[in-house]
Amino acid sequence: MRILGIETSCDETGVAVYDSDRGLLAHCLYSQIDLHADYGGVVPELASRDHVRKIIPLLRELLAEAGSSLEDLDGVAYTAGPGLAGALMVGAVFGRTLAWSLGIPAVGVHHMEGHLLAPMLEENPPAFPFVALLVSGGHTQLMRVDGIGRYELLGESIDDAAGEAFDKVAKMMRLDYPGGPAVSRLAEQGDDSRFEFPRPMLDRPGLDFSFSGLKTAVLNALNNTADYPQKHADIAASFQAAAVDTLSRKCERALKETGVKRLVVAGGVSANKLLRAKLADMVQRHKAEVFYPALPFCTDNGAMIAFAGCQRLLAGEQQGLDIKVKPRWPMTELNPPARVQSE
Repeated sequence: MRILGIETSCDETGVAVYDSDRGLLAHCLYSQIDLHADYGGVVPELASRDHVRKIIPLLRELLAEAGSSLEDLDGVAYTAGPGLAGALMVGAVFGRTLAWSLGIPAVGVHHMEGHLLAPMLEENPPAFPFVALLVSGGHTQLMRVDGIGRYELLGESIDDAAGEAFDKVAKMMRLDYPGGPAVSRLAEQGDDSRFEFPRPMLDRPGLDFSFSGLKTAVLNALNNTADYPQKHADIAASFQAAAVDTLSRKCERALKETGVKRLVVAGGVSANKLLRAKLADMVQRHKAEVFYPALPFCTDNGAMIAFAGCQRLLAGEQQGLDIKVKPRWPMTELNPPARVQSE
């Protein structure tokens, strides 16, 4: 089965072709970073308009790279949520209309399910069950995953997501957009022991996260510490160390509580070098394994949507002619595909 995946949930236009027998055939991605950089963050209306401009040229480029035509497609998968309503609608309308015109099925995919399953695109995919840390600008969640659509929420952020905290700290220090990578680059020049920032919610049981207090501690350090040449680099390094330590120790707690020996880490923050190093040490101590998507698939992309959509289309799931998007869509509302449920 050959599936076109379309991702337009925020500020990246991603398309990909995934073949259930041959794997990923091609993927193309256009980032709107330059478009939003002057505003220091994503402007929803500009994002939606740019998706409209880019989606057809990207599709043409994709099909040429994949050596495919529209007639070779067996289905279309598009991101139906969560995300920006206007941006989601661009991909949903385009994807559902294209599928209708070709007489093939379409399916709306949950954006975070796409991230969660992205490591399945690799040569050594994780087997079920596993614990998943989904960590991005909009989400920080720990899930137990027993199969596609079989997700148990173990914990989540009660305020800012980890990626959102990185972005807000970047704004405090007037770093370039996108903020998360900018903070990480600056942190490489700093001393992470210079400031002792809090590790929120590690002093109590449970697997929930909170990053607002850490963000406030950074703001206080910026405002109340006398200037010196390494000040911003030391603050960035100390902040990153606190955030990464919190994520790593919560993952460790989740593996202990579930007894599962496989950890999947996905979402934009999964590309963070310090996080990967910390988790590598942690899983080695516990004789566990950790799995990541390839770096191009850590951020939003069409490949993860094509793969996730393919699994549901193979199981017989498909969208009707109505076009719906869900800007807010908890993963706990997802169900296994119909054929999986009947097994």
